[in-house]
Parts: sequence; structure tokens; C-alpha cells
Amino acid sequence: MKNLILIRHGKSNWDTPLKDIDRPLDKRGMKDAHLVSLNIFNYIPDTFVIWSSIAKRASDTALIFAQNLMAPIESIIFKKELYTFDEAQLEKIIKSCDNSFDSIILFGHNGAITNFVNKFGDIFISNVPTSGFVSLQFETDKWDSIDKGKTKKIIIPKDLK
Repeated sequence: MKNLILIRHGKSNWDTPLKDIDRPLDKRGMKDAHLVSLNIFNYIPDTFVIWSSIAKRASDTALIFAQNLMAPIESIIFKKELYTFDEAQLEKIIKSCDNSFDSIILFGHNGAITNFVNKFGDIFISNVPTSGFVSLQFETDKWDSIDKGKTKKIIIPKDLK
């Protein structure tokens, strides 16, 4: 069985003229990332690998979650390929995961995340919001053969406020 948790980065700051990849989280983005990460303990597998896009807003979100989950920050694997908005690219990266890992927590971007969870999960989500958490489970032992799975849990900041 394979478990995949997809988390969209927190709300980013558009106030300063920066390249998209360099945009940081804004105050709400930081607050929502803390809020969601403090409410997911019951939905996190015992062992997992953490992957994050190299974009500042995604990597900062991953750092907040890792801190609150008491996962070593050094264990986060930052992947340039995860700086994508395309679900086909996201699917390719996920399917390339080493089969020795049964669970991935992945921090990335929309539309890739929303489109991926709608293709591979069994619950339609019109939009995974910033800091949104979606847990999927697949009845396979190989990442490259994941197909339609089960959406196990959806947590969005609005539901926690």
C-alpha cells in the first residue's frame, strides 16, 4: 500500500516585485500552515519522506509542517522538478519514487495538486486551497503503478477556523 499526502503551499506575499519562485509566505500563509500542521497528527503515517518544491513559499510551508510534526528539517528533500503547475509532471515525479518508501508528504503548487487529486482520488475537489491537505491511499506496492486511489482525508484551513 502507498500513501501520498499532497499539501499546497501557504498563501504567498505579492507585495514586493519578486520572481514567482522567490515569493515568500504572507502572514495568513504562515498562520494557516501552522493551523493545518497542528491538526494532522492522526492522519500522518508512522514513517514518511518529505518532498518539497524549491519555491520559497512551498519550502517555507514544508519547514513549518516539519517543525510542527517534529520531523528533522534536514530530512526534507527539495526537488526543482516539483516547481510545476502541471499534474502530468507531478504524476511523473511521484511515479519515480523509490518503492522502499511507502508514504510521501509532498509540498507543491496548484493546478498540479488539484488536478492530481481529482485524477487519482475518489472525491472531487474543485480547488485545493493554500495550506490544503489531501491524503490519498493506493492499493499497490509500486509507485509507478498507482492508479485511482482512495481519498482518505481532506483538511483545509477554513474548516479549522
